[in-house]
Amino acid sequence: MASTSTTRAVTRAVVIGAGFGGLGTARALRAQGVEVVVLERADAIGGVWRDNTYPDAACDVPSPLYSWSWAPNPEWPRRYSKQPEILHYLRRTAADEGLTDLVRTGQEVVGATLDESTGTWHITCADGSAYDADLVVSAVGQLSNPVIPPIPSTFAGPTFHSAQWRHDVDLTGRRVAVIGTGASAIQFVPGIVEAVAHLDVFQRSAPYVVPKPDQEYGPRYRRLLQRGLLDLERRGIFGLSEQLNAAFTGGTRRSRVLLRGLRLAWRAHLRRQVPNPALRRTLTPDAEIGCKRILFSNDWYPALARDHVAVHTSGISRIESDGVRTADGTLHPADVLIWGTGFAATSFLDGIEVRGSGGRTLADTWAQGARAHLGVMVPGFPNLFVVYGPNTNLGGSSIIAMMEAQAAWIAQVAARLGEGRLADVRPEAERRFDDETQSRLATSTWATCESWYRDDSVGRITTNWPGTVREYQRRTARVYWNDLAWRSARPETSPEGA
Repeated sequence: MASTSTTRAVTRAVVIGAGFGGLGTARALRAQGVEVVVLERADAIGGVWRDNTYPDAACDVPSPLYSWSWAPNPEWPRRYSKQPEILHYLRRTAADEGLTDLVRTGQEVVGATLDESTGTWHITCADGSAYDADLVVSAVGQLSNPVIPPIPSTFAGPTFHSAQWRHDVDLTGRRVAVIGTGASAIQFVPGIVEAVAHLDVFQRSAPYVVPKPDQEYGPRYRRLLQRGLLDLERRGIFGLSEQLNAAFTGGTRRSRVLLRGLRLAWRAHLRRQVPNPALRRTLTPDAEIGCKRILFSNDWYPALARDHVAVHTSGISRIESDGVRTADGTLHPADVLIWGTGFAATSFLDGIEVRGSGGRTLADTWAQGARAHLGVMVPGFPNLFVVYGPNTNLGGSSIIAMMEAQAAWIAQVAARLGEGRLADVRPEAERRFDDETQSRLATSTWATCESWYRDDSVGRITTNWPGTVREYQRRTARVYWNDLAWRSARPETSPEGA
């Protein structure tokens, strides 16, 4: 329900964002008896699965695992479900759980300020609405704000980012330029290749793309899922993904064998699907496997091998009114330009001015790179929590499991909060966690190349967790209360002599 009110509502908790993370956290808080309001900037719930509607959008984590643990879904149509099915699952489950009623849509949060005299957070929205809360949870995610590189452009035709797909633009018979070859591009390029007259793909670095073990779930298989196979499949996928997570940071001999096996699978996949040796060389990554996200697709390489498709590796110097000019001086004519350039993953809480104790801003605190205790709490910002925060992303597996662990940890702290009581993480606890995290990341696969996992401005990997999901679940299963400092709100002092 959209809100245009400028009145000030009062509630115990405000959750920012109505995707998997925000809705799951709202459920965990509600279970502790906390009154919750979820503020969503869009006109409907769904997060990235509402926004990303490009052709063939799907999850690269199998659906039995990419779902809430408390809401198994034996009705998945296939192992790797597409965007409409995932969004339907999220919305249906939220409605069944009564979570949709907690959401206020059309509420773009632009500010959050702590009033230390009352222990209250004041939340302000772009339309003038305001909310007071005893605690605030940011669940805006790492992949919510699209990035378009600062390339000079005077392009005259339609142009859009894959996360803001223009369904009103007919690509049939058009010359299309696609910039980027990441997780979104490997899905939408095969989805449009049949329709376009010519396709130019501009690649900065080639990804590792391995076969996608997808399959449709027929009626018989679905009956088996309902009778217990779903749980077995979920546990099997989880176990395999945990081996992959471990492999990125050294791991066991078994996990490293898995990574080598994926490299062999990639090489065979490329050789089988791309007969042209020159194109194979163009599509061969120059980084270690796993440094950037490993991608799964059965139709990416065949799409690029089509006669009317060209892959370019020369850098882009500028975008002119009628096409893309590369650094070698060539103009590649285009009628439509599509950005497949990802998201501002390291710009946590971008667009929201957060002021904590003493008026210090979160932007200043994170000037040398985002960091948080367990990826959830930042010293100096009591009663403020982050879901899918710094160093909680995964190179493999389902991020929903990480967000569920964070939601449960936050709910434990919330259960001990009273009116006017502030919980702040001790700086030494956050420092210990960050030192350990960065030390482990320094020897990880992710440290061997540039990627969206790294904040290049400060030279830190700020997105990824350097361990397994199970390890993170253990470390967040209960709150170590000595890591937190508790205080009552500081009353305003009267002037001397009053």
